[in-house]
Amino acid sequence: MAEPILVAKSPDDLELLPKMANRHGLVAGATGTGKTVTLQRLAEGFSRIGVPVFLADVKGDLSGICKPGTPSTPIANRIAELEINDFEFCGFPVTFWDVFGERGHPVRATISEMGPLLLGRLLNLNDTQAGVLQIAFKVADDNGLLLLDLKDLKAMLQYVGDHAKDLKTEYGNMSPASIGAIQRGLLVLAEQGGEHFFGEPALDLMDFIQNDAKGRGVINVLAADKLLLSPQLYATFLLWMLAELFEKLPEVGDVDKPKLVFFFDEAHLLFSDAPKSLLEKIEQVVRLIRSKGIGVYFVTQNPLDIPDTVLAQLGNRVQHALRAFTPRDQKAVRTAAETFRTNPNLNTASVITQLGVGEALISFLDSKGTPAMVQLGRVVPPSGQIGPITDVERLAVMKASVVYGTYETMVDRESAYEILRGRATNDKPALGGTDDAAMQAKRDEFTKKQAEHDEVSSTKESKSPARRSDSVFYAFCKTAARSVATTVGHAISRGLFDIILGGAKKKR
Repeated sequence: MAEPILVAKSPDDLELLPKMANRHGLVAGATGTGKTVTLQRLAEGFSRIGVPVFLADVKGDLSGICKPGTPSTPIANRIAELEINDFEFCGFPVTFWDVFGERGHPVRATISEMGPLLLGRLLNLNDTQAGVLQIAFKVADDNGLLLLDLKDLKAMLQYVGDHAKDLKTEYGNMSPASIGAIQRGLLVLAEQGGEHFFGEPALDLMDFIQNDAKGRGVINVLAADKLLLSPQLYATFLLWMLAELFEKLPEVGDVDKPKLVFFFDEAHLLFSDAPKSLLEKIEQVVRLIRSKGIGVYFVTQNPLDIPDTVLAQLGNRVQHALRAFTPRDQKAVRTAAETFRTNPNLNTASVITQLGVGEALISFLDSKGTPAMVQLGRVVPPSGQIGPITDVERLAVMKASVVYGTYETMVDRESAYEILRGRATNDKPALGGTDDAAMQAKRDEFTKKQAEHDEVSSTKESKSPARRSDSVFYAFCKTAARSVATTVGHAISRGLFDIILGGAKKKR
């Protein structure tokens, strides 16, 4: 049984039970009240008990978690006041990630893996435009065309636009206006970093679930300060990860500790301007993913940022100070107070506005899954460094990572863009036909290469705990096989959101 995670003292220990950690949670509070330190304390606690963590570093100051902290006067005073006798400064295993590949290992997904539903949200499409995008994906699937990066999707849209009359009877109407709107959205997306994010080698989310030699969970830190300038890309990326994990991980039921814990900072971006249907699916994923052993923790300034249906799923709560200057602020205070189990000795609504930095109202689930009475606590300082590390230190951590070299080099293999451009050059008016055999031969070749490489890799790993080297080829074969599977049976593998929506939208 994993040890409880000490988060704060009241003066009793306020501990998060690992067995209840996959019941999700919320860390809320106004700017400057201590949310980031609480997040770091929780992440370190999970790492100690062997649970990998993913968190988005939106301010750029969580990288210090990989280094031991320093005994500054404020921290020393807090440790003494809380009477913690066994406190120890130490660093934790960290893997840095970055969609732009600048401050961490590159993070990529293929267009096919993202799927038309999430991509439609990313492009802010209306229902009609989303239907046209769905048709483009369907035409690509039916003809064995891989949609890997943005130029593949652009080529596919150009093709269906040029042959709209020929495709209309089978797939439905596609207006030039809708295709034009999608193409304009892709141009904007490319400027916001989409060309960095979409492509191969695609991220294997299992690389997030790693432990170091001491058994501590690896903390995956996503550099999100630049990504946050493209809020739609940031939010859609996080939703895609959650859906992919749900799809890939087996059911585990109740476990002694989570397999992985996600911290979604700036959580309001996940729900901002999201259509009702998508909000319903987010709620469903949050509710169901617990059975996969995944814990989801939302970090936000205001509890009102989280829809009520999602907020109801968050059993573990840490509420820092809120300010009540406006009617909306006052409503947030009442909402936060009402979501806690009442403590007769504590006026929750009044205390929320009076909390100091590092103080919080806390309620964790007990061993029976019942919320404990809310208590006023003082958060225990993190063991790692509070604040960022230098670029030189970051690079050293990246080079020591087991995934170093796996994702650094982008691969651009033959896919929809190359095939359609070749057809245009050869003046072939339609897809399908004689090239199907050639496409199948390529699939067989990729599958064979992957099998041969996996056999060699397993032999190497049986001899020594070697890092995942042969990197680019390994990732290439792996993503190639995934893309092949996508092409053959895309309705199954495209993503949870497409499936729970009941398949493709009504053809237009």
